[in-house]
Parts: sequence; C-alpha cells; structure tokens
Amino acid sequence: MQKFFGNKSTPSKKALLLGAGFVVKPTLTQLSEKGIEVTVACRTLESAQKLCKDVKNAKGISLDVENAEALDAEVEKVDVAISLIPYTFHPLVIKSAIRKKKDVVTTSYTSPAMVELEKEIKEAGITVMNEIGLDPGIDHLYAVKTIDEVHKAGGKIKGFLSYCGGLPAPEASTNPLGYKFSWSARGMLLALGNTAKFYKDGKVEEVSGHDLMSVAKHYATGYTGFAFVAYPNRDSTPFREKYQIPEASTIIRGTLRYAGFPELIRCIVDIGFLSQDSQDFLKPSSSDPIKWKDATAKILKATSSSEQDLTWAISSKHTFSNTDEKNRILAGLRWLGLFSSDPIIPRLSPLDTLCATLEKKMAYEEGERDLVFLQHKFEIEHKDGKHETRTSTLCEYGDPQGYSAMAKLVGLPCAVAVMQVLAGKMAKGLLAPYTPEICDPLRQELLEGYGIDMIERTVA
Repeated sequence: MQKFFGNKSTPSKKALLLGAGFVVKPTLTQLSEKGIEVTVACRTLESAQKLCKDVKNAKGISLDVENAEALDAEVEKVDVAISLIPYTFHPLVIKSAIRKKKDVVTTSYTSPAMVELEKEIKEAGITVMNEIGLDPGIDHLYAVKTIDEVHKAGGKIKGFLSYCGGLPAPEASTNPLGYKFSWSARGMLLALGNTAKFYKDGKVEEVSGHDLMSVAKHYATGYTGFAFVAYPNRDSTPFREKYQIPEASTIIRGTLRYAGFPELIRCIVDIGFLSQDSQDFLKPSSSDPIKWKDATAKILKATSSSEQDLTWAISSKHTFSNTDEKNRILAGLRWLGLFSSDPIIPRLSPLDTLCATLEKKMAYEEGERDLVFLQHKFEIEHKDGKHETRTSTLCEYGDPQGYSAMAKLVGLPCAVAVMQVLAGKMAKGLLAPYTPEICDPLRQELLEGYGIDMIERTVA
C-alpha cells in the first residue's frame, strides 16, 4: 500500500465502482485491500450490497447513471469513478467526472463518443484511462513491450497476429460448441455478426459477419495440447498506427475457439437462428410455449416438425463439406434441443429465444474451470537482416473456489490502473495503454504484485 499511497497518515482515497458484472469483485477486493474506500453502485441495491458482503472499506448503493444529478452527487464524493457498466454509458460517467473534476478508469475500448469529450477532459485537468482489462489491456501491455524493444534495437515488425480466447478449460468443454457462458450469450452471438477488417500481405481485407466462420482455420500456437481455431475480430487496421508499426504488412487481431465451433455456428447462421426479427410464435404469452421442434420448423419453413423434414430443410439452407461433418453438426443441433419436444423459452426473436436455451444448457457447472489463452505472434526483421518469429503467450486457468480466469485478468489490471491514477502516476487527458510510459509501470506491477505475465518464445 505504501508503494502507491505513501505514509499511513495520508487520508484514504475513495472510489465509485459502477457495475455488477463478474469482473467487479476482483477489482473491488484489490482496492479494498489497499485501503481504498469503495462505493459499489448498481441499479438494484441488493446487487450492490451482495458484492460488498464481507469486503472491508466497501458499501453498496442504488444508482441510475442516466440520472445526471444523482450521478454527480456520488462522483463528487470520490477521487475516481470506475465504469464497469456497458460501454454505451461511459460518456455519461465521463461527463459527470468532467463536471466534478474527478478521474475515470474503464476496461473498454476508447469509443468515438469518448474522443468527442477529449477537449473537455483536458480542460478539466482529469485522467480518463481506458482499455485496461485483458483484451483490451494486457494484450496492449505486451504488444507495446516487444514492439518497443525491437524498434530500439533497430529492427522492424513485419507481421503481427494477436488472438485471445475465453473458453472452458479442456476438461469442461463438454458440449458440441466447446464453449460455455459466463456472460451474455447474446453478446457473444452478436459479435459473430461483426465485419472483420485487417491487413494481410500489405492489403486491407474485409470479411462480412455472415462469412466470418468460413475463414476460421486451425491456428498453431506452439502449444500442441490445444486444438484451436482462429478468426479475425472487428477492425484491426487502426492498430498499425496505435502500435506504431507502419512497416507491418500483416496485422490481424482475432478470437480463439476450440475446433468444431465455426462449422456449427456457420450452420446456425445459415438456417436463420441469429435473426433478430420478431416472430409471433416466439412471443412470450400466458399460454404454454410451443415445442422446440415446432419453432425450428417455423423458422426453417419446413414441411413438418419431424426430424427427417427438419434435416431436409437444414440441408437446403446449409452446405455440409462431407457426411461426417453433416452428422456431427446435426448431432450438435440435436444436443441443443432444436429437434426436441422441450418447450422453448420465448424471447420474441430466433436469436433471443436460442440465447435463452444456450445460457441454460451451456452454463459452467459447479467445480468447472475456465481458460484464458492470449497469444501475440511477431514476425521480426532484425537490424542485421535476420528474421525471427516470436510468440508472447498468456495461459491462465480459473479457480473454481475463487475467481474465474476472465474475471481475474480483467479485474486486476483495472484495479492496478486505478491505484496508479490515485497515486498521481498517470498523465492527464484521455489515455489508453499504447506507449511504454503508460504500459511499463502497469505491466511491472501486474507481474510483481500478481504474477500476471506473458511468456516469450522464439519459435522460428
């Protein structure tokens, strides 16, 4: 604690922590242990109080961030606001912080709405630190480290790949998708509809959300015990400038999943189950909900709800590469219950109705671990002309008796950033970890204080 805040006579710092998600607890606990007084604010008082139970220096309150007067009143009481609510609400928090001249920390990407506030942030003389979780966050810290080292030695980064996966541990990957939900199924499925944009061999390439699973392919991490596939995620092109690697001809940031995931998801997309269009037969009502096989027949416009007719309808909308793949995918749809007499959980659209079932069938069971696997791959041209392929890898398992790997690796970097902001170690303005000046102290504290590290290896 003295490392951050000096002698014991220093008045304790205060933080407002907004949110009720799974990453809140590790952030809250670490700040509490450092002697910071934390007010946890959620829409519902019960959720906030539950998070604060058995945590010293913490109290829970009910707060609606869309009520500017109420938000201002709470922001005014503290030194820093930590926004772990959906990113669309961050500008409301930042505007309040500007009015009250308080600092802000988020784990989200710096959005255009935040950039619009940059002038006001500077004029208020406050720090707004973003992108300090896992991805974004830890990924930046180690990308900047290697890029800076190579550049200082006179070398060049000719290619940069970065893939991250939040997955069940291998022994818990017990369903056809090899995936389990610790957060919203809707968020994960909607992310699959985002267009991907990246540099490859000097050219900008784009892949539509509909075709995203078609470009997923086996990805060799150098850790042969894992059967991963990788696909690009959103827009990677700004990272040529952000990471200051104009010499790089290939820059791809993306997602890791277990083998088998893309094929099943591609089929689910093709047969219309990610549609957000409202359907009368999926409306919640007082009557008994229809059976899944009947809902599937209506979505597919099949001639009947028999499994044979459903299979024919699926085959008319989706092309299977071979018989084995067809059998495996149909088995996956069967496991999900789409051919069953089980009642649906109606949520208006095919997407949301499917999500309700996925969250029920694909939740983590008691005692199961999650896995976070993050890897950068650098194609380096050294000053003497020699070439090297170097990886930087983080492999972390959750603790069934403690935090999940994802909660730990998002929550702890956030907590460390908050402590550095409170200690006056961050510059003023709208910040994100893209420079050694910001990244080095954060990376050092995460390594020395919490053992969070990315292991570097030369693989070619």
